Amino acid sequence: MFNRLRNKKPASSVNSDMLSKQRRYDSLVRALHADIFRYAYWLCGDKHIAEDITQETFLRAWRSLESLKDDKAAKAWLITIVRRENARRFERKQFDYSDIEQEQLEDHLSTSTEDNAEQYLIRRHISKLAIEYREPLILQVIGGFSGEEIAKILQLNRNTVMTRLFRARNQLKDLIKQPQVRGQSNG
Repeated sequence: MFNRLRNKKPASSVNSDMLSKQRRYDSLVRALHADIFRYAYWLCGDKHIAEDITQETFLRAWRSLESLKDDKAAKAWLITIVRRENARRFERKQFDYSDIEQEQLEDHLSTSTEDNAEQYLIRRHISKLAIEYREPLILQVIGGFSGEEIAKILQLNRNTVMTRLFRARNQLKDLIKQPQVRGQSNG
């Protein structure tokens, strides 16, 4: 019994550790919440699901905050958690399939302003890219990550990432150059 008492931290030390963890976590959330939400939104395309993914990401971050050794790597660490959270959605979800082609569905959410139309088209073109090209491009454009950081997040060679980014940009340029005919699908 004496050994158990001797190994316990004093209450003031535990409180100090918790306060330190809380401060670190709060600063992490303040600094990166917008970026994490934006990336989650790009992954799922739904504001409410992105909010859920972001919340779950920060909950997991809180639980394993001590595993983050370098605060400079926090953004990449959180992006990895976001990717895993998004993947978990599909592990437990049963899809109802429809015979209707996605391009034939009417969009009731977009407004008619030129900026929103342009953003919608770019987002649509990006979504047509294969995941191997889309993901590094989104990490670079939305996340602001370098090729080296993207390589670590995706667990790829840096040269592979740079090649995929080059191809993604070229494919995106080609898609944007294609004439947009109303009611016609380009993919």
